[in-house]
Amino acid sequence: MFVGALELDVLLGDVHSLKEKRSAVRPVVAELRKRFDVAVAEAGHLDLHRRALIGVAAVAAESGHVGEVLDACERLVAGRPELELLSARRRLLGPEDD
Repeated sequence: MFVGALELDVLLGDVHSLKEKRSAVRPVVAELRKRFDVAVAEAGHLDLHRRALIGVAAVAAESGHVGEVLDACERLVAGRPELELLSARRRLLGPEDD
């Protein structure tokens, strides 16, 4: 079993409140969850209205599949016009990682 985690640090466009931030981030989180069947949540920068840290996790039998899913998630977020992807960090845990 392989577990992959992806942290996406994003800058939001024309957002002036935490309420506007939620309305911008929530659809992205929902689309990632629905399209790729991953666990996803807004996981950081909760008190900043123009930044968000989106965490994504995937589990699969093969490391290659986990990598493909996380790549696709990163591409989706990078392609959203209302977001600017500042950085993406990933981790992969496998059977040899005790």
